Amino acid sequence: MKVALIFGTRPEAIKMAPVFYQLKNIGIDAKVLVTGQHKEMLYQVLDLFEVKPDYDLEIMKQGQDLSELTSRLIQKVDKVVKDEKFDYILVQGDTTSAFVGALVGYYNQIPVGHIEAGLRTGDIFSPFPEEANRKLIGNIADIHFAPTVVNSKNLLQEGYCSSKIIETGNTVIDALYWVKQNKSSDLEKIKEKYNIHNKKYILMTMHRRENWGKPMENVLQGVRKYLEENKDLYLVFPMHLNPLVRESVNKVLEGFERKILIDPLEYLEFIAIMDGAHYIMTDSGGVQEEAPSLGKPTLVLRDTTERPEAIEAGTAKLIGTSAGNVYNYMKLLEGNLYQEMSKANNPYGDGKTSERIGNYLKNRRK
Repeated sequence: MKVALIFGTRPEAIKMAPVFYQLKNIGIDAKVLVTGQHKEMLYQVLDLFEVKPDYDLEIMKQGQDLSELTSRLIQKVDKVVKDEKFDYILVQGDTTSAFVGALVGYYNQIPVGHIEAGLRTGDIFSPFPEEANRKLIGNIADIHFAPTVVNSKNLLQEGYCSSKIIETGNTVIDALYWVKQNKSSDLEKIKEKYNIHNKKYILMTMHRRENWGKPMENVLQGVRKYLEENKDLYLVFPMHLNPLVRESVNKVLEGFERKILIDPLEYLEFIAIMDGAHYIMTDSGGVQEEAPSLGKPTLVLRDTTERPEAIEAGTAKLIGTSAGNVYNYMKLLEGNLYQEMSKANNPYGDGKTSERIGNYLKNRRK
């Protein structure tokens, strides 16, 4: 059985690496096709997990919009798929690379497995274009590997057959456990490298398109107000390379001294900084999944989330992007709420998700 793993961004690489190794371990011929939708950030993760792509499409170029990205991806992915004659295609999540991988699989009548299936916000423009991508992949997929009960219910409500839905957990937990087990000394060295090993700090990340500009500025205003009242706290902010993000950060935080602004981090570095944080503020989906395994309360800087399990489990709070909400929730974390959130159980998995995905494909091969 020859299986293609098609992905192109750093989060996908993190979540696909454990699957790649599991397939290899059970004797499945797994081929890695990376699109290069992310550049440096993607290859940092591949190096960490020692995954060598069989194909690298290097798809990104300056000024490329979603339409051009999609059309170029279809042509390049299709050529590889036709040449290799895969028996099965795996895609992960909700990126344009994942959508195109599934679409090309459909065009070539190759069954597609969707890892991290069933996430929904109910608004195809939030997040954009991820919500539409994940729904479109759902219409194509042969099997839906749903991380949680909530995801399974979403798929059932949309009319998907229960026999085509398997609850697996999320592979991001597999990856996180691997790092904690194999790279613990590296994590401590990284904290010292950034001079945060002896500081109490809040980790913040914001990168989503819908938060660029005014929403991000509002959040930062709330954060700055709170930190100016709490002199023992620092802000650590790995900033997205997009100029619009950096402009907002520099505009609002100018003159504020207890900030540590750094470039986007390699995966291992980011895990280290998450591990040392007091708590986390983010608009990232992956961080919402990882933070509970590290015991970190998370304030989600969005109006909607396709990961309600974290909210229901008590590990995260959905707070939006108004300055007032941000400030008020930071105040709430001074009390018992912090302990309640930090001790809540992670609803996203037990570290055996890749094993379940591998077992499905192994049984299909027989």
